[in-house]
Amino acid sequence: MDKIGCGVIGAGTWGEAHARIFSSEPYSELIAVCDLVEEKARGLAQKYGAKRWYTDMEKLLRDTDIQAVGITTPDFAHREPFVAACQAGKDILVEKPLATNEEDLKVMKDAFQKSHSRVMVDFHTRWNPPIVVTKESIDKGEIGELISMYYRLNDIIYVPTQMLSWAEKSSILWFLGSHTIDTLRFLSNSEVTRVYSVSRSKVLVQKGINVPDIYQSILEFENGVIATIENNWIIPNTNPHWNDIKINVLGSKGMINMDLTNNQAIERYLEDKSDHPDILIMPLVHGKAGGFAHESIRDFVNRLHTKQEFIAGFEDGYRVSMVVFSLLSSAEEKMPQKVNYD
Repeated sequence: MDKIGCGVIGAGTWGEAHARIFSSEPYSELIAVCDLVEEKARGLAQKYGAKRWYTDMEKLLRDTDIQAVGITTPDFAHREPFVAACQAGKDILVEKPLATNEEDLKVMKDAFQKSHSRVMVDFHTRWNPPIVVTKESIDKGEIGELISMYYRLNDIIYVPTQMLSWAEKSSILWFLGSHTIDTLRFLSNSEVTRVYSVSRSKVLVQKGINVPDIYQSILEFENGVIATIENNWIIPNTNPHWNDIKINVLGSKGMINMDLTNNQAIERYLEDKSDHPDILIMPLVHGKAGGFAHESIRDFVNRLHTKQEFIAGFEDGYRVSMVVFSLLSSAEEKMPQKVNYD
């Protein structure tokens, strides 16, 4: 059986997730890893059995054994590898957000439209079982006409202060808000038309990180649905999980509630800590990668093999970025903003 040769650009946390799946799926083979830091590229390549590693992205993209690439560079650094991969004719799985400034987004759209590359944006919440069950219930009309949604998706303060060295070059709206927006688009099967957002900057600024702590926003959808979203990354590190996730979906005939942080499925109490181990996002089950964050990467490989349409394509990434631009503008101007997708 011919396998899809895969490369990974960026050897961080999500680069490892891509490498793990590319190296273990029956339809794919991990050929090479690239990172600016040779030690990281070599370490990840050797861990997952890649044939080669590079510090030069162009060399990876010239590798004729590679047909598809995973782009896992930081939020603000997707343009260069994405455009180069399009020009090299590679199929692409790019981590969200697609781009964090309008110039990059325009250049990436142009490169995509001129290429024959197939592109998936890794909005992995679309593979989260509770979200998928909710989507099916909405589509079947079980809760009637969709009226409103609430989505709270926050991170502990460890993320911007210790995990990410580049937090100031992004924001919680890009880092988690992009997931929030795409999930609501997915559930409502509609596009955002107008937004209003407010932000506050205090906790992180006092720690020397010049980026807002929190955004609270209202989204209006084309089909009349109203959504309220909260995104912050200053939750105390003592939170049982690195994410804080609450969702409410209200219809004319019913309602769905989700608490995906403090679920009672498993609680662990040790001498020095208590927590809720991950059972949804990226657990390893008998050594095999499980969870919806791995499942989306697996689905990318399978849909390349079967030539099926991606569940989250380039246009989804483009539209989410345009909504975030409007939210940022709204928070800055303290006024509602219409979303212009042109």
